[in-house]
This record gives sequence, structure tokens and C-alpha cells, in this order.
Amino acid sequence: MMLGDASVGKTSLTIRYISGNFMEDLKLTIGVDFNSKIIQYKCKKVKLQIWDFGGEERFRFLLSQYVKGANGALFLYDITNKETLDHLPDWTQIVREQAGQIPIALIGSKSDLEEYRIVQKEDGRNAVQKYNLSGFLELSSKTGENVQEAFKLITDVLFKKHVTEVL
Repeated sequence: MMLGDASVGKTSLTIRYISGNFMEDLKLTIGVDFNSKIIQYKCKKVKLQIWDFGGEERFRFLLSQYVKGANGALFLYDITNKETLDHLPDWTQIVREQAGQIPIALIGSKSDLEEYRIVQKEDGRNAVQKYNLSGFLELSSKTGENVQEAFKLITDVLFKKHVTEVL
């Protein structure tokens, strides 16, 4: 699941990951968009289902229904907008209540806008500790920096969790 406030880059990240392209003028996600991608993971084919959840407050009531089936989440915030990280507890509370302790990775988006940075990397690292998240990185959907790594991060955590539960 892709979570976070409106305009943090969830759809841009999804499109960049799925197609390799960056699109400048994307429309607002209404509710949830569903995408999938088949990847090679440790010599196995794996199908990732990516649910891009609309970040506007008016769609938040839908989250509790959709998150119930999620195995993991990427929470995105915009490094140029502190408010988008400040809303992390609101989002994680809903996820934890409805889906339990699924892995959530914290993703700082728009790293290509370094000159406009307001949220420091240390703030992201601290949030990971404070909210017991599964990892942290910053990326740019525009340049492609760390896009693959974001999905590898959550995939690694999911497979590690699954293997541990089976044992």
C-alpha cells in the first residue's frame, strides 16, 4: 500500500516503478488505484500488488477498509513539506488498528528538490524509531534515484517476515 498526504508523490513513484517513466502533471487519485508488477526476487517470480491510496482527507474514511488486506506499506512524505511527515501518526494509527503490525517503510520523496528541503534526513530516521517502522530512505521519482530500492526495502522486509513466521 502507498500511503501519505495528497501530493507527496505516491502516484509518481508507482508509475516510475511500474513503467520507468516520470509524468509531470498527474491527476488526483480518487480513492485507490491498483497496479501490479512481476519481479524477480531471489530467483523467484513475485507479483507485487501496489495499492496507491488517495491522500486527500476526504478519502481517508476508505483507508480502514482497504488496508485490511495489506501485507506492507510505504508511507511517503515530501521533504519540502514538514506537515506531510507530521501526519505520519494519523496514518499509522489507522493501519495498525485495521491491519495489525504490518511492515511500514518511511519514504522521503522529492529528493531532487534538495534546495527546498525542510525535513531533514535525521527527522525521518527519528520517526522510524519513534513509530517502530521497518526502514527509511529518500528518493526522487523524477530522477529515478532510489525508486527500485524503495520497493526492494519493503519486499525484503515482507519476505523476511514471512520466512520467520513459517519457521
